Amino acid sequence: MQEIIFQVVEDEVDGGYSASSLGHGIHTEAETMEELRANIKEAIACHFTETAEIPKVVRLIYSRDEVFAL
Repeated sequence: MQEIIFQVVEDEVDGGYSASSLGHGIHTEAETMEELRANIKEAIACHFTETAEIPKVVRLIYSRDEVFAL
């Protein structure tokens, strides 16, 4: 595997970020983006048991949920 994709969501109420991988059961959260990146690296290392399986690239997709009244 060359790449793993994470969907990143910012918690607008409480602050911080959460990230979930697409296609794998990897989830993590953090207060800052720097902390989130470090947590993602750690979560990936824990999830994949074989060194050869560890992805070379991590792609972060940021999504934002916005609701407004008409």
